[in-house]
Amino acid sequence: MLKSQQEIENKYKLRATELSGTIDGLKKSIDKLSMVRIALLLVEIAFFVFFLQSANDTEIFWRGSLLVLPIAVFILTVKKQNALSKNKDYLSSLLWVYENELALCRGDENKYAHGENFKEENHAYTADLDVFGRSSLFALLNRCSTKVGTERLAQSLALTDTQEGIIARQEAIVEMASHIDRTFELRANLKGHDVSQIEQIKQKLKGLLAEQLKFTRNKPLRLYVKILPYVASILTLTAIIVGGKLWTVLMLIAFINATLTLGQGKKINKVYYGFSGGSALLNDYAAAIKWTEEINWQSSYIKSLFSSTKQVSAQIKKLAKIIQAFDARLNILLSAILNFFFLWDLDCCIKLDQWNTTAEVENGLDRIGYFEELISMATLVHNEPTWTFPLIDEGFSLSATELGHPLIKQVGRVYNDYQLETQATVDIVTGSNMAGKSTFLRTVGINMILAYAGAPVCASQMRLSIFKLVTYMRIVDSLKESTSTFKAELNRLKMILNTVKTTENAMVLIDEMLRGTNSRDKYLGSKVFIEKMIELRVPTLFATHDLQLSELQATHSQTVRNFHFDIQLAQGEMSFDYKLKHGPCSTFNAAILLKEIGLVLEEEH
Repeated sequence: MLKSQQEIENKYKLRATELSGTIDGLKKSIDKLSMVRIALLLVEIAFFVFFLQSANDTEIFWRGSLLVLPIAVFILTVKKQNALSKNKDYLSSLLWVYENELALCRGDENKYAHGENFKEENHAYTADLDVFGRSSLFALLNRCSTKVGTERLAQSLALTDTQEGIIARQEAIVEMASHIDRTFELRANLKGHDVSQIEQIKQKLKGLLAEQLKFTRNKPLRLYVKILPYVASILTLTAIIVGGKLWTVLMLIAFINATLTLGQGKKINKVYYGFSGGSALLNDYAAAIKWTEEINWQSSYIKSLFSSTKQVSAQIKKLAKIIQAFDARLNILLSAILNFFFLWDLDCCIKLDQWNTTAEVENGLDRIGYFEELISMATLVHNEPTWTFPLIDEGFSLSATELGHPLIKQVGRVYNDYQLETQATVDIVTGSNMAGKSTFLRTVGINMILAYAGAPVCASQMRLSIFKLVTYMRIVDSLKESTSTFKAELNRLKMILNTVKTTENAMVLIDEMLRGTNSRDKYLGSKVFIEKMIELRVPTLFATHDLQLSELQATHSQTVRNFHFDIQLAQGEMSFDYKLKHGPCSTFNAAILLKEIGLVLEEEH
């Protein structure tokens, strides 16, 4: 395992450079083949002119034979060029994956979704702890391209699992991290596809397809479609040699087939709807699923994602092959020829009905999303080698050594130690503006979220039991809902009180309570709330500017603890070390900051 972020960054940079070189080489090869195709076209024209100058039957035969050679080479050239183009596209996606990781190492934004659509202001903690949106925990973690993957990642950050479930996820994430280099291949196969189309295909496979294919289960129809290609081919060859009335028979068959195709047109269109142009997407999903099938997974969590031992990837490739054939109908001229002589669309529908193994395929497509979510966590393990997996306790505990905020860049991150007592306490954190109170509360909360998701935490060591986390930090008014700041605060407090009264393992994080009212009511409201938390034995981290609240320790010595963040003053200049210290704060910076803008408090005269 790589030991430092610099080593990781160098690895991504080297791989990106190698891929760029390979892609440039492929582009040159593709350009050369394009020139070969033009040359073959010119040769074919020359051969055709040569053929037109034939003087006798012998010359017509051998000169006509020459016409086949450029066409054959042209077909092989196109096939080779398509293969190179497909490989170039895949390597370009793989390059995008590595460049994105390199950008993240350098502090740039993640190019995967940031989870804006999962924001929920009334959630117990996600809005306060920057879980979703730009510069969020979701944005840090997300490596998901599928709808199932992004939804599963959001769920793992917004809901708390059981102790057994968290430990199982930790094992799965560690195992996934041991295959990290191959996970980039899976991500490259999934990049750039239309998420809505795969969801549409999944919905179709759930039940619509079987119903839509009922019309193909006519035995005479199936027999006719099966033998038609042989009959049409034999008749065509015979007509070329013999001629005569056989051409009339062929035209009659074409008319019957056209009538049959048009008569079943609506039903065929319903079957085809949703699959159009989906063969490339299905092939890439099949490649991604095949990767998940090739490894002998050991963790129970990953094993549980497989509903059967069948190779779902092979089934999806078969589906992709049928859809690729079905896509011939997108070319009007080609579609007419294939349907009039071979009932091509009906044959594709029959093959779909014979293929139909929807339950297993649906599970395989969903499994990709669950793997993406694990890969997101495993990538964090790889990119942050100094982070550690927390121990999940039973009972009541929370202790952390060198705990830092995961969304703050390593160069500016400050680490603190923190530990709960063996019994619930209200820990009052006082301090100056900008000294670090709010960040510390968010540091504790966001690392708890990571821990409960089975991910590593930004700490050298962490041990905690499972708490129902509830926060009160970013309270805003709402013109749309005619809600003042104070009313919004009351609504949040009501939610917290309802939660802690009905939940045995609640933990509360509060940053500056009751900002929307006067200082006296603010103090009294905060005091009574703290006393309520003491009464209910709910562990609480309570950040405040109100130094008077720290005096509650005198009357509640066993259940109230004081901590603070202070400022350092040197020659009139302020500095912050952002380190958590015991006891109430003794220095504040409001007077200094006001003085800098020309407002001097009266007591300083």
